Amino acid sequence: MFRRARRLIGLNPKSPPPKRLLNARPPTSQRGTTRFTPPDMLETVHEIAIYIHRFHNLDLFQQGWYQIKISVRWEGNNRQSRGTPARVVQYEAPDAAPDDIFGVWRIDDADHSFSTQPFRIKYARQDVLLSVMVSFNLTIGKDESPSMSAVMLKFELMYAPILENSSEMQASFDAVSAAVHEFRIPPKALLGLHSYCPVHFDAFHAVLVDLSVHVVFLKAGAYTHAQKVSSTSQMVENHADEHYEEPDQILGQGWISKAIELVKLLLASRELLLEELQKISKAIDQTIEDLNNADLDLGRFESISSSTPDSSTSSLDISGMKMGVGQLVGMLHNILEKKNGVIEFGNDVMLYTLSKEELLDVYFTVGNQLSFIWNAFLRFHRINKIRIIEHLFDAWASDRKAEWSIWMVHSKIEVPHRYLRSGEDDSSHHNGLGKVGTPWKYCEDSTQNAMARAELHRKSIGQMKINSQSIQDMQIFGDPSHVPVVLVEQHIMNVPLHGSGNNSPSCFLNQNDTAAIPSETGEKKAPKFGFGAKKNGRILKVVVFVHGFQGHHLDLRLVRNQWLLIDPGAECLMSETNEQKTSGDFREMGSRLAEEVIAFIRRKMDKLSKYGGCKDIKLSFVGHSIGNIIIRTALAENMMAPFLKNLHTYMSISGPHLGYWYSSNSLFNSGLWLLKKLKGAQCIHQLTFSDEPDLQNTFFYKLCKQKTLENFKNIILLSSPQDGYVPHHSARIEQCQASSWDHSKKAQVFMEMLNNCLDQICATSSERRVFMRCDVNFDLSTQGRNLNTIIGRAAHIEFLETDIFAKFIMWSYPELFL
Repeated sequence: MFRRARRLIGLNPKSPPPKRLLNARPPTSQRGTTRFTPPDMLETVHEIAIYIHRFHNLDLFQQGWYQIKISVRWEGNNRQSRGTPARVVQYEAPDAAPDDIFGVWRIDDADHSFSTQPFRIKYARQDVLLSVMVSFNLTIGKDESPSMSAVMLKFELMYAPILENSSEMQASFDAVSAAVHEFRIPPKALLGLHSYCPVHFDAFHAVLVDLSVHVVFLKAGAYTHAQKVSSTSQMVENHADEHYEEPDQILGQGWISKAIELVKLLLASRELLLEELQKISKAIDQTIEDLNNADLDLGRFESISSSTPDSSTSSLDISGMKMGVGQLVGMLHNILEKKNGVIEFGNDVMLYTLSKEELLDVYFTVGNQLSFIWNAFLRFHRINKIRIIEHLFDAWASDRKAEWSIWMVHSKIEVPHRYLRSGEDDSSHHNGLGKVGTPWKYCEDSTQNAMARAELHRKSIGQMKINSQSIQDMQIFGDPSHVPVVLVEQHIMNVPLHGSGNNSPSCFLNQNDTAAIPSETGEKKAPKFGFGAKKNGRILKVVVFVHGFQGHHLDLRLVRNQWLLIDPGAECLMSETNEQKTSGDFREMGSRLAEEVIAFIRRKMDKLSKYGGCKDIKLSFVGHSIGNIIIRTALAENMMAPFLKNLHTYMSISGPHLGYWYSSNSLFNSGLWLLKKLKGAQCIHQLTFSDEPDLQNTFFYKLCKQKTLENFKNIILLSSPQDGYVPHHSARIEQCQASSWDHSKKAQVFMEMLNNCLDQICATSSERRVFMRCDVNFDLSTQGRNLNTIIGRAAHIEFLETDIFAKFIMWSYPELFL
């Protein structure tokens, strides 16, 4: 592996001799006279470099001065040592007006924290480019084993109001931490890591801090003492003299095992660093110039690095090796301690045959090379910072679905196209493949089934040992069993040959449980990363967010923020036209929304006309509760007809698409009755089908006959079996047990409404259509038993107060939101 180091980095194997000597130690005659104690000589350090690129204000509620404070510490109470800032490099001046930056970055010697320059936030979607790299050193003590504990990264959002007195402002910074976001670097990642790491803080301080984390395991024995960085310096490098002793004076017999362990870890760190540099260099098509003339061979120790556990152990002749009794005992002890029961010779045996002098030479040779490669990477990073962080973002985005699959259960279900009152398919109906449809029976209550599946999965998560090599977001991994569980159903739509007018066999969606949704030719699978991304050329992407009953136009801001993180060029309309007017007729609310949407699109098109016009529009909608009914009513308006061909994605969050029939929540039904009697709310009459004596003349029956869902490319129905405000079957647009047993006129009308909606979903107005049902199961145990949980309001409102469920769904299927 290490003989190929030059080829890995794209170096010329015939390069001239190295300009720098990277071998272990100078001759004995040139060694210094100052002596280290044995622990100092074998000290190692984890260096954690954090590059802070950009602060992006998504949804801060207060103007003022902000700064980011960073600290690093070992996890657990038994390791209290904190990381010490070792060097700070300001790549370039912060991108802000002179009066929007106050002072410089600083280091607090009391808690070993680093704070960026304070910057002033004035408006939403504001960018502040910080462009600073800070490195923390985490020293490993002589009695501690490396890489046995995780490291915690703590980011604090510091806030200070706008004050004329600068000293008072700094005092405010020291006293007020507005929000905290922590990450965990697991032990496996401490030998080598290069990862994008977005910091979002919390729902009340929705920002995006673009940064990357780089970790390496280094030799620290060459340093006399840990050095601190002066807060007045903009760039600090560690330069320390190396001092050596004779091996017999440094290493006693008890140090051999530790020395071998450290050498093995340094070799592993070196290999990981070279592999990562190869990936990054290839991905951005840039050569690391500092390594062009460097000789990265290990000389006579190359055989140690090239030894592998798979080497020919059967032909290994231990009897012919020089080793003392102590070395043999140490080797056998090392072998017996293998946790996986696999005996690994190779490196262990070779290292135990070395003399103390040779063992120290290996330690210094590998350590010095590793330090040289690491510093070369830091210089390379400074030159190519944008392209490197873009590459790391693409890798991070593509890994989200795999990492978050812990809380997502995927399934593939064949859903009948049409239902009959008996709960079975009409056997005379044929599916899209020309086969006779099989009878479908509603055997169990889907609500109870969904809750039972989610609870079983939540218990398995509580017993799971999550051990990965990726940075762990503690907002999710801090208490994994309390994170929402999402049951995702991707459906195979079997379309009958004769159904409603536009149906044909071409509407057939067949996906694997976790397969990526197919995209158009040339379309990227993952979202593009853009710092300060501009509007997407001449394609106008409009996303309309509509609140529910007695709601506020900012109710869906958390979902909006996630959408903007995926597509920074989206134009978001938080509908206000029906605010404080949601008790009236749905027809009036839909008409007002249609006018608001058209006016918004025209304003954006006029703006784009200055830059060459708009060649295409993608119009998406997100609704909560009865906001979904307002959306469908608006789409039925004649004024929206020119924009139906532009419909892209529809995300329904707990929407009562089939009204409130067959609701099992008696307490909520009583509340609806009171609203009708005392408030005379017209929308409640419409939701409960009491607006007309003839059921086939009611608002909901007519709405379901309107083709309001037919033109969307993607339809995502989010529901929760814990939501008592909206019937589960109504939010999912599916059959319910109570209706399958009912043989009244009501059941017949309900079936017609359901089948009309499914006809639209299976219509062939789109080349491809993605239809997903997502059941979100929240952990409500912390809320206890109160009125909100009893009547089912807690889950209904939880959709608005958390964004984890939206993060899981949207980043697992980013193609639907671009």
